[in-house]
Amino acid sequence: MKHFLTATTITLGLATTAMAEDITIGFAIAKSGWVEAYDAPAVAAARIRIDEINANGGLLGKQLKWIEADTKSDQAQSASAGLQLVDEGADMMIVSCDYDFGAPAALAAEGAGLNSFFLCAEDIKAGIQGVGPNSFSASVLAAVQGATVAEWSAQERDAKTGYVLLDTTIEYDKGICTGFDWMFPKAGGEIVGRDTFLNGDASIASQITRIKSLAEEPDVIMLCSYIPGAASAVRQIRAAGINSTILNGSAVDGSYWLDAAPDLSNFIVPVQGSIYGDDTRPAVNEFRDAFEAATGAGPSSTYAYPGYLLIDLWAKAVERAGTVEASAVTAELENMQNEPTVFGPRSFSDQIHHQNTAEMQIVEITNGTPGVIGSFTISEPVPLDVLLK
Repeated sequence: MKHFLTATTITLGLATTAMAEDITIGFAIAKSGWVEAYDAPAVAAARIRIDEINANGGLLGKQLKWIEADTKSDQAQSASAGLQLVDEGADMMIVSCDYDFGAPAALAAEGAGLNSFFLCAEDIKAGIQGVGPNSFSASVLAAVQGATVAEWSAQERDAKTGYVLLDTTIEYDKGICTGFDWMFPKAGGEIVGRDTFLNGDASIASQITRIKSLAEEPDVIMLCSYIPGAASAVRQIRAAGINSTILNGSAVDGSYWLDAAPDLSNFIVPVQGSIYGDDTRPAVNEFRDAFEAATGAGPSSTYAYPGYLLIDLWAKAVERAGTVEASAVTAELENMQNEPTVFGPRSFSDQIHHQNTAEMQIVEITNGTPGVIGSFTISEPVPLDVLLK
């Protein structure tokens, strides 16, 4: 019995040592509730990059492993999930796509001195300004999306007038409209009216009445919203006979919601990568196919892609820092300027931990079918003071 206990103790000791050699990534993510639709594709993409790194020898000579906790699309549960992963030994933390739902877990990571990456958050507060100095997002700011479609519509569709329709439910929506409000007048357009609604509103009849009361139909409607409220708003706008080009952000990417707005046309979505195999960059189409091969289905929206990006960028920073210690990794991330990636160059700074400019694919929905019609990059980054409005 003595010999058995000794052997067992040695075995357990070796296992503990092996486990200590791993680098642990904690995923505080929604595995249920509405946020899951945004988190799940990005998580799948992140794990593809983790598997690639492990297959190539790991990171700093160590293997990457992951642990997870379900936030259940609940802010209070997000905080609990973050604390749980800290207790379980996470070396860095990945949190939900949306700022409102990912921030509580990210704050737990910040408090423990860890780096955190939002899966795809596009609000400036999902970083230095809202969480702290060690928090990042690899995604393109919502304001950049709004500015992109503002400048694109002025240049490519000769849009002169715009109406802003803001869903005030989450911060992401406000960011899209902020970017549009900043860029559209700079691009020569005039905002002729604005209105607000909530994602859960069953009707936007009064807002539609105000649009129809304009002397002329606006060239574009900047609809800052997400599904399901965005689909309901679009259906009502078209049912009212309003044919203006409708612009939105990446939150409405994908074809899964189009049955709610049959035969939709003249609808524009900017995305950082196409999910349809028609991206203007061959490397993105190759990754899209690799994602399908790995998961059994193509990505449901462009929000798969930042998951791959964040692991890629974080791992490069860790290699350069020679450690997973947060302040050292943060310094290396902030030194990244036009860092090459599959999805184009990415940059961070000591002021902005997001992408403040990027080549966006312009997807147009015509007769219910989405497809890329070109790419566009805004002429200048959105200023920090605009982002913080």
